[in-house]
Amino acid sequence: MLPVPLTMEVRRGAVAQLGTLLADSRVATSGRVAVAVGAGQGDRIASVIAPSLGEAQVFRVADGSVDAAVSLGADLRKGAYEALVGIGGGKTIDVTKYAASLAGIPMVAVATNLSHDGICSPVASLTHDGGKGSFGVPMPLAIVVDLDFVHDAPPSLVRSGVGDVVSNLSAIEDWQLGNAERGEPIDGVACAMARTAAEAVIGRNDSIESDAFLTVLAEALILSGMSMVIAGSSRPSSGGDHEILHAVDQLFPGTSNHGELAGIGAAFCFFLREDSRRLNQVVECLRGHELPVTPGDAGLTEEQFTEAVMLAPSTRPGRYTILEHLRLSEPEIRERVRDYGRAVGR
Repeated sequence: MLPVPLTMEVRRGAVAQLGTLLADSRVATSGRVAVAVGAGQGDRIASVIAPSLGEAQVFRVADGSVDAAVSLGADLRKGAYEALVGIGGGKTIDVTKYAASLAGIPMVAVATNLSHDGICSPVASLTHDGGKGSFGVPMPLAIVVDLDFVHDAPPSLVRSGVGDVVSNLSAIEDWQLGNAERGEPIDGVACAMARTAAEAVIGRNDSIESDAFLTVLAEALILSGMSMVIAGSSRPSSGGDHEILHAVDQLFPGTSNHGELAGIGAAFCFFLREDSRRLNQVVECLRGHELPVTPGDAGLTEEQFTEAVMLAPSTRPGRYTILEHLRLSEPEIRERVRDYGRAVGR
C-alpha cells in the first residue's frame, strides 16, 4: 500500500475547525493532543484554535533548530501526549515533525504558508552548530492548509513555493541521468507524482492572489513531498538544483530563500543541459511569479554563484546530477554562469 496521509484539506478556516479532525480516533483515541505554534503568529493561532481545541496544551517553537525540536520532544514525552499538531510555516512544521518522531507519536501538519515542499516530506530541515542539516522523519499523519493564513503570509514566502515545486522537473532529469549513466534504480510512481506536481503549477496563468492557484500550489507541494516518501529519498524533488541552493546556504547564508534558490538552480541546470524548451518554461514561470532568475536577482555576484556551483556536488555526496556528469572546471563554470546571465537576463 502506498504511504498516504490520513486526510488532506486545503481551505479557508481550517485552523478554526481543527477539533473536528482531531476528534477522529485514528489521530488520538483519548484526545490528549499537544499543539506547537511558531513565534511569529503564535498568539493569533492560539486564539483561533482555542474554541475548537479547548484545553489543549500549546507549545511555542522559538526557531527552526535541532535544539528547539529536542526540547519540544522532551516536553511531549513528559506529558504523555498521543499526537502533536504543528501549526505554522516551514520552520515550525520541520521542528514539530522531528519532535514528534523523537517522542514516538504521530504529527498533524497545519501549514500557514506555502514556501516549500516540506509540508509532507519525510525530511526535517533544521539548523545546528554546524549549519543546516536534513533529518529523516515520518510523514505527517494528516495535512491541513489554511488559506486564510496563507493569504496573510509574506508574498515572497508563498511565491517561493512555486520555485521549489518547479525544480522537480530538473530533479527528475537528474534522476533519469543517474539511472542511464550509473544504473541507479528509479521509481516511476515517484517521478510521475513529482512531475505532475510541477506541471500543475508551471502551466497556470493565475497567481498567489487567487484561492484557486493557492489550492493547486498547496496540492502540488504536498504531492511533491509524498513522492519523496514513496521514493524513500529526496531524489524526485532534489537534484543539481538543490545542490546549488545548499551550497549557497553554506557559503552565503541568508541569501534569498529555499524556493527562490531552487528555482534559479533548476533554470541554470536546464541551461547546462542545453534544453531551451524547459529553460524558457521555467524562466517564464519564475518571472511570472516575481521570482529571481539570475544570480544577481538573488543578490549574488557571478563569482559567488560560480563558487557555489563548484561546491554544489559535495553537498550531496553520491548523488549523480548534471553537475557531476559534466564535471566542469572552475573556468568552464565561470563561463557558463556568465553565458546563463546573458541568455536569461532581461
